[in-house]
Amino acid sequence: MPALAIFGITGRMGQSLLQALREARDSPAFHLSGAVASGASARLGQDAAGEGEPTGVLITADSSVGIRGAAVAVDFSLADCVAAHANACAAAGVPILVGATGMDAAARGVLAAAARKIPVLIAPNTCVGVSVIAKLVALAAVGLGPSFDVEIFDAHHRLKRDSPSGTALALGEAVAKARAVPLNEVAAYGRAGGGEPRSPDSIGFSSMRAGDIVGEHTVMFAAQGERVEITHRATDRVTFARGALRAAEWLIGRPPGLYGMQDVLGL
Repeated sequence: MPALAIFGITGRMGQSLLQALREARDSPAFHLSGAVASGASARLGQDAAGEGEPTGVLITADSSVGIRGAAVAVDFSLADCVAAHANACAAAGVPILVGATGMDAAARGVLAAAARKIPVLIAPNTCVGVSVIAKLVALAAVGLGPSFDVEIFDAHHRLKRDSPSGTALALGEAVAKARAVPLNEVAAYGRAGGGEPRSPDSIGFSSMRAGDIVGEHTVMFAAQGERVEITHRATDRVTFARGALRAAEWLIGRPPGLYGMQDVLGL
C-alpha cells in the first residue's frame, strides 16, 4: 500500500483527508506516513489525528522528515508555504498534489520548476464534480458565444483567506481560454459605486465569505431574453478529500510535468 504525506495536517482539509482515509480502511489506497504543520503549530509532536482513532504518525514541521518514504504528498497548507514544500518534494523525488489556493506568481514559478523533476498536480478544487462543471463551462462558452455576459460567483466559510476562490479563477480561465483571450485582460473583480457600464467582453467575479459554507460556485451566462447557470455546491469537505486521494493515487508513477484534475478524470 503506497505511503501518503500530508502538508497542512492540522487544517480543515488535512483532517478531512484523515477522515477519508478512515472511510476507506476496508480497501485503503494509502497509509499515512507523514504529517507536516507550521513551525508555529501547537500540535507539533502530537498524533496527526486531532480527534478519533490515533494514526501513529506524529506531526512535524520538517518537510524532509514528513515526506520520508512517501509515494506521494498532498499539500493543503497555506499559499506562502507551497514553494518550500514543492522544493522539498522535488529534492526527494516525491510527486506532489497542491490543493492550496491563493498562490502568487513566484510560487507558481517554483511549481513549474519542480515539475521538471517530479509530477506536480495543481488542483484548486479536488472535488470531482467541480472538474466536470469546468468542462461544461468551457463547452457553454464556446456554444453560447461572446454575446453572452459571464459572471462567476463563489461562496465559502468566513475563514477563507483568498477571494475570488482558486476554483472561481479556474472557471474564469476555462471561459477565457474558450474565448481565446487572456483572463487578466477581461476579468472584473467586484463592483462598487458608480462608473462605466460593464464591458461586453468582461468576465465578472463576486464572492461571499460567511458562516461555515463549504463551497459554492456558479457561472452565469446572460444575454437578452435568456440566462444559463452552471452551479456546483459542496456540502461536506470530505468530498474534496476523496477527490484528492483519487488524484494522488493517479499521480503516482506519472512522468514529470504539470497536471490538473482534468487529466485525472480524462476530460
